[in-house]
Amino acid sequence: MLIWMIIGMAVVTAVPRFLPVMIVDFITFPKWMDRWLNAIPYAALGALIFPGIMSVKPEAPQIGVIAGLVGILLAWLNIHIIFVVLGSIASVFLLTL
Repeated sequence: MLIWMIIGMAVVTAVPRFLPVMIVDFITFPKWMDRWLNAIPYAALGALIFPGIMSVKPEAPQIGVIAGLVGILLAWLNIHIIFVVLGSIASVFLLTL
């Protein structure tokens, strides 16, 4: 019984994720909608990152903001993403010393 429940939950979770991906291949969107849909991952990433930046050190939120600015600067300089992350982490480390 438990295995069927797990399989059922997996199907209910997977279908809403795979169905839109399969449908999008057959639909052509207008250019304005394509641009809007292409911006969603960046907006979602910003919504995930910004609260983390502000909560790095709650008593000193400027540390998170500075680390975020370091990350933005390194990304703007086209540095590899691993080094952008490491640079932001290093800036938090150095600012909290």
